[in-house]
Amino acid sequence: MAEETRNTMDGHAEAVVQAGRIGELHQHWHGAAPEVRPAPFQLPPALTTFENRLREQERIAGAVEGHTGHAGPLVVALTGVGGVGKTALGFHLARRYSDRYPDGVLYVDLDDLRRDGAVEVADALAELLTGLDVAAEWWGRSFAGRSKQYWNRTRDKRLVVVVDNARSGSEVLPLLPSSPHSLVIVTSHGVLYDLDVTSAVEVAVDPLSVDDAVRLLGKIVDDPRLRAEPETAAELARGCGGLPAALQVAGHWVRRYRRRGLSRLVADLTAELHEKGIPMVEAVWDAAYAGLGPQAARLYRLLPQHPAPFLTAPAASVLLGDGPQEADDALEELESAGLLEVRPEGYRTHALLRGHAERRARQADPEGTERAAARRRLLGWYRRQAARADLLAAGARMTFAELPGGAAPAADDIAFAGKTEALKWLRSERLALYGCVRLAHDTGLHADAWALCEPLWTHFLDHPHYADITDVFTIGVAAADRSEHLPAMIRMRCQLARPLWEQQRYDEAAEQVRQALHAAEALGDSVAERKLKASTVEFRGLLKSARGDASDAAGDAEAARGAWSGAAADFEAARAAHAEIPNPYGVLLQTYLLGGAVLRLGDAERAVLLLTEAHRMAVEQERERMTARTGFALGRALRRTGRAARAEELVRAALDSARERGSGTDEARILAELAALAEERGDAAGAERHRTAARQLELEAGALSGGPHNS
Repeated sequence: MAEETRNTMDGHAEAVVQAGRIGELHQHWHGAAPEVRPAPFQLPPALTTFENRLREQERIAGAVEGHTGHAGPLVVALTGVGGVGKTALGFHLARRYSDRYPDGVLYVDLDDLRRDGAVEVADALAELLTGLDVAAEWWGRSFAGRSKQYWNRTRDKRLVVVVDNARSGSEVLPLLPSSPHSLVIVTSHGVLYDLDVTSAVEVAVDPLSVDDAVRLLGKIVDDPRLRAEPETAAELARGCGGLPAALQVAGHWVRRYRRRGLSRLVADLTAELHEKGIPMVEAVWDAAYAGLGPQAARLYRLLPQHPAPFLTAPAASVLLGDGPQEADDALEELESAGLLEVRPEGYRTHALLRGHAERRARQADPEGTERAAARRRLLGWYRRQAARADLLAAGARMTFAELPGGAAPAADDIAFAGKTEALKWLRSERLALYGCVRLAHDTGLHADAWALCEPLWTHFLDHPHYADITDVFTIGVAAADRSEHLPAMIRMRCQLARPLWEQQRYDEAAEQVRQALHAAEALGDSVAERKLKASTVEFRGLLKSARGDASDAAGDAEAARGAWSGAAADFEAARAAHAEIPNPYGVLLQTYLLGGAVLRLGDAERAVLLLTEAHRMAVEQERERMTARTGFALGRALRRTGRAARAEELVRAALDSARERGSGTDEARILAELAALAEERGDAAGAERHRTAARQLELEAGALSGGPHNS
């Protein structure tokens, strides 16, 4: 049950702390002037091999100079085939105009967020909000809430926003900043016919001309042969189709064979072209691949098995299966060959090259044996590292997958220095972990699929990427069913229910909880099984609490009371179940939840009794976080019963704890409660100070009035 502390006590569970009652919140600087934060700049380092596209840039420059802002932000849509250099041009433009738009440069790659062809735009907004210094705890739960936060945060700003790999205008429109004085650069393979924006300029990015392509080759590799044999250099550039992605590889390939004449090199490619009937660009990639050593060539073939945009060195070692040093050498060789690009996040392969690597893998490994072994190594390693990070970050809690054995062959465990490092790793490897769940399910490794979901729960609680978490927990439910693992079948359904109800998909969440409760009837009487039964009842209560919040927000007092009455009954039943086991922490948690529900029902005296008991148990069990949370809840209940002095003592202790933990949402709620206490004792000035501090805190965090999750 330890994870339920995070489920309900981390500033996300509205059943516990009611942000809807605290009034306006903005930002807080603890009495000091706010620090001046540098403007965000989310672009990778500039490419030294960018070839200026003067025609395109002149047209865009004219649009920028002529943009008045009367019709919204200027949108520049760069369209062209894959590998033509749209993203490089977009980055170049963003850097070029960053002085003109001094409030920062934001970037989001929609392909990183795309699942089965679709993008959850709410998650794209979350990426942009992060760049605008909005911490995950302040993100709105709904798409509408995040949209309002984004509009609020970008109002009156002069920003550059780069939206990469859009497929439709409907994906772009919600990402436009509210300021009409901003520039939005969009890249897309095709024309965005539904991009209905008045201030929009479409710029087709064509393959480079032969002259420009030759110049780019010269920047990639400073080789006298290119100048000595200009016609041959032009033939090579022409064969690459004017695609910078191909020219990068060709340039590195020419550099590799410095002793051979350029004519001989190109003649070899031309022979391949005529003999095999393949495009010269494919021959260029084949030639680069043929020049690799055995280990680098094998790693190249295995790169498509990694289910995320970026590959880290440890993951490369797992794919290769031959040790960290061998993997480092192979990565260096692939980078030197132009087959890998290095970014701060890790190594990235262009989509065109990823396709080429897959073709070479099928040729070298027609049965797929090598690829299947690499996938198994990768899934086992990620599963183990994620479980280790989860245990360090969240402590012992209710999980059902066993920790896999030692690290995968030739790969070391990640050395986590502590909880912060573990959480950072889960955050940085988020896309890989989500991808591993899908990969495991697609390859029939169902036990790995649902086991990988367990540590993703810890990440989700602090970083609600709803599209991804809903997708992977849906897979987790299916994987647990196919594994016929009853506890996992129950747990996955409960955990899927939470992101559903947080997105106000209450009926879908209720169906998952109903199925979980039905399955729980088949559990036995072991301590673990009884805890799981009680936890499932708790989830039903939490769902009812969420519905109570929604009814309150809608002004439906009767529906709210019914929901809170049902929640209280569930928390009481779960508390009794934990008392019978006995499970002291479970009793503590359910007593706390029950006290909160009873307070919402208006019975402040009973709430005081319950929350006093919960607070006492938290102190006895030496649970610092719960001690602060129960103390705050008790203080709120005490204020309702007229015991203001004791209430303020508890609330101030909770404030100290919130500041120590760095929880801005908790701090804002507590400041609002202190304002209410001050007002009740006639201290109008004190009340206003607390409210002002709360408003300042929320403003700095980028949240909207009414709390971070009530939009």
